[in-house]
Amino acid sequence: MYRYIGNKSKLLDYIIGKTKDIIGKSGTVADIMAGTGMVSLEYRKNGYNVIASDMMTYSKCHLITNLLNSKSPEFKNLTSLKIAGMSMYESILAYLNNLEGTEGYFYNEFSPEGIPNNGYPPRKYFTSKNAKKIDAIRQELENWIQNKKINSNEEAVLKHTLIMAVNKVANISGTYGYFLSKFTKNSIEDIFLEPQEFCNIGSTNNKVMQGFAEDVAKNIKADLCYIDPPYTKRQYAANYHILETIARGDNPIAQGKSGLRDWWDQHSKFCTKTRIRDSFKKVIKDMDCPCFLISYSEDGLLSINELVDFLEQFGETTVSTIDYKRFRSNQSELPNKIQEYIIELYK
Repeated sequence: MYRYIGNKSKLLDYIIGKTKDIIGKSGTVADIMAGTGMVSLEYRKNGYNVIASDMMTYSKCHLITNLLNSKSPEFKNLTSLKIAGMSMYESILAYLNNLEGTEGYFYNEFSPEGIPNNGYPPRKYFTSKNAKKIDAIRQELENWIQNKKINSNEEAVLKHTLIMAVNKVANISGTYGYFLSKFTKNSIEDIFLEPQEFCNIGSTNNKVMQGFAEDVAKNIKADLCYIDPPYTKRQYAANYHILETIARGDNPIAQGKSGLRDWWDQHSKFCTKTRIRDSFKKVIKDMDCPCFLISYSEDGLLSINELVDFLEQFGETTVSTIDYKRFRSNQSELPNKIQEYIIELYK
């Protein structure tokens, strides 16, 4: 269950179709703002080799799980947890699901019974019971990491699994920028780690990177690059701070009434109208790639005409328009439909 801004699940067929028209049914595709990894996974399923990257650590967990695995990891150093009739992955999840909750960082900072360290009133991102269970699971994962009981791939898979479970019980309207005043029906359910499906289609000869698109571009050689940039001033690092904390395994200072972590190190220049052009320019010029497929929206910081006029300096540019359902995290009065654009750029 992905509850992320800009989720491209309903555009996957269109994106893959465009890619096949441009480079055929095989080749190397880069997805440098990969987010949930849904587009990267779809590229893998369709036979492409994928280079995927994002600045967020939680995204890296999704990408490793979806692109580098065809089945669950072996967890060779945790065989003592094996349950008859279950795989190691299922056995480990059963063990984690049965842990007693502990009153740790999530309980104190993100539950109604907690006492935030900065003196703000208690927050209601999770029920106290779920927050304590998240603390217990996080502490066990970090213990396994420190004692080398799990490798980096196994860590990513387990954190991906935890994040997906957290998404189901988070008391939010759509992002983690703030919590709801009353607990929703889903948020009062007990958190439960469920085995995630692994893709057994396509190659695992893929590459996962982490960093800003402007920085990783120079290290990528691809036949096509798909870019799904942020469209607005809303920063993913702020809106998904809790998932980032789970992925990093740290306990940052929770700031303000909403409990945000210090996210400035992951501040995207694509969310800044004065710097978005420079970021696009660096990606396009630095990457060894002949063509780019860019998702954009009528809600973007630049109008579609402004963006296309700018991109035309780098090569031939065409635009396709698609009617799409708008992401709305609350009772927004914005129209339900929005125009999405797919821009093709040939250097």
